[in-house]
Amino acid sequence: MAVALYARVSTTKQADKDLSIPDQLKQMRDWCKARGYLVGAEYVEPGASATDDRRPIFQQMISEATRNPAPFEAIIVHSLSRFFRDALEFALYERNLNRSGVKFESMTQQTSDDPAGGMARKIFNIFDEYQSKENGKHTLRAMQENARQGFSNGSRPTFGYRTVETDAIGNKGRKKRFEVDPVEAEVVRRIFDLYLNGLNGADVGTKRIAVHLNGRGLKMRRQPWNASRVQEVLKNPTYIGQFVFNKRGKDGKRKPETEWITVAVPAIIEKGTFERALARVAARAPTKVPPRMVTNPTLLTGLLKCGACNAGMTLTTGKSGRYRYYKCQTRIGRGIQACDSQSIPMEKLDRLVLEALAEKVFAPSRVKALMAKLTKAMKSAHGEADASIGKLSKELKDLETATERLYEAVEKGILPMDGLTGGEGAKAQGASGGCAGGACRAAARAGASLLPAKPGPARIYVPNTQNEAPWRQRGLCQALFEAAGVRGTAYG
Repeated sequence: MAVALYARVSTTKQADKDLSIPDQLKQMRDWCKARGYLVGAEYVEPGASATDDRRPIFQQMISEATRNPAPFEAIIVHSLSRFFRDALEFALYERNLNRSGVKFESMTQQTSDDPAGGMARKIFNIFDEYQSKENGKHTLRAMQENARQGFSNGSRPTFGYRTVETDAIGNKGRKKRFEVDPVEAEVVRRIFDLYLNGLNGADVGTKRIAVHLNGRGLKMRRQPWNASRVQEVLKNPTYIGQFVFNKRGKDGKRKPETEWITVAVPAIIEKGTFERALARVAARAPTKVPPRMVTNPTLLTGLLKCGACNAGMTLTTGKSGRYRYYKCQTRIGRGIQACDSQSIPMEKLDRLVLEALAEKVFAPSRVKALMAKLTKAMKSAHGEADASIGKLSKELKDLETATERLYEAVEKGILPMDGLTGGEGAKAQGASGGCAGGACRAAARAGASLLPAKPGPARIYVPNTQNEAPWRQRGLCQALFEAAGVRGTAYG
């Protein structure tokens, strides 16, 4: 009888270091040889859970087994848990195999083909499923406690951080904690600075920030930035020292906050800066600010309120589009009986609003005070960035010194050349503070692109609101007031 063998372990780490798969295959081959079975195929799944069927090798085996005619007559596993740890899924796949004339056998849990054997297999599967869930529960409990103590559970650290070994010993060696990655942290700080302070005097959003970073060769761990990734950075509380573990389950669903574990990590961003960025993200959300308020060329769309009924005012036209007016939406929809406010010519109201801004908001004395505060903030930000670049430069110098000493040791025969490609080289690299040479050099080269321009002498710029570009006029209005009430012909 021709048979196929199926061997599986739960993780790729087990497949690399464990002897489970070779042992499974050896025992199954010997078992088949003793019974005169001919092994026609072997399927090995290195690193996949048996709680579901999302396993490529498993799916390949099932696909080939259900062909007509089937290439083998039976599938052999070491134990039923290698095939499935879910009783329902096991029964469904066993039925499909039986319909194709392929049997299913376990070398350590042998059962007959009669109803009693079917019942025994179901009992075995129920116990396997129960054991899997119990193991998962105990593993999660241990990981939660590990997180409470401030250690990493092995997942890739958040952008801006890296893991370093500690003196604490765990089941798989030394435990690790999070620390700030100086190169990535500068990119994180730059994102917050751009989002809150803009670029070259213009307000920027997440998409523009992504374009800016990509244009300067600054990647998110070899991946290009996009608007979604930038927004994830702006909303991640890890950057104020609050890393959240156990936020989502294996199925990706969000868990209740009572099950979250907050791990204290070094902060990259000040809490006040993070809260201001978070508030701006929320204020710009499409659910709160319709996209038309941002992209619409009409100056006061979304800002005007009817002084009579407090409804929004929208743009209407007359004479086939020759004339444009702001008109109350209540009057448009329900007539003059519901609201008796008048239509306001768009050009006249726009001009009045812009003139009021120029006269009352952009007075020279007020602009001088704003510029003084802006210059002070820019000097402060640049001073902090200079300190970070100085730290990176020192790390780069230390790394270059360590490299020169390694070359000198090789030349003198103190350190063999092959030691540089093995563990000794890795240790020597680790001694440089954990900063790879390429990364440090990249940080030194990219330092200027991460910094805002150095503040020069403050020059007073008073916007000429009548001649500004429409997008800038609209931005000024949105920045300075939330709504303007209009009633009758008063225009204000």
